[in-house]
Amino acid sequence: MAELFGPRLYSCYKCRNHVSLHDDIVSKAFQVNHSNIVYSLKLTVSLLSFSVKDIGHSWSGRHGRAFLFSHAMNIVVGPKEDRQLMTGLHTVADIYCGDCREVLGWKYERAYVATQKYKEGKFIIEKSKIVKENW
Repeated sequence: MAELFGPRLYSCYKCRNHVSLHDDIVSKAFQVNHSNIVYSLKLTVSLLSFSVKDIGHSWSGRHGRAFLFSHAMNIVVGPKEDRQLMTGLHTVADIYCGDCREVLGWKYERAYVATQKYKEGKFIIEKSKIVKENW
């Protein structure tokens, strides 16, 4: 007889409240570091121009690696605030576990830079703040 398994989940590391599904990960390439997104940049400076070219990136927040999720559940969204991140100005709201109120990451409410619009409505959840369930 085949065993039945539920969906692969991520839960709050403190209280095991389910906060997201593995299938909702958009990117695992985030690196959390002092609430800013850190880009690997190639700088070109000349007398007439200054340009910055993105040659790869890692996402950052507060405490190490983080994941970008399309959806989150059982969370509380805090007040919106504008934050100047390395990828430009964003309106974000911190997100908290719905049970224990641990800060898990943030939600992108608005991106002011056109190339960052894909983040709107998505969630950064720090890897150190979640554990795997049903794996």
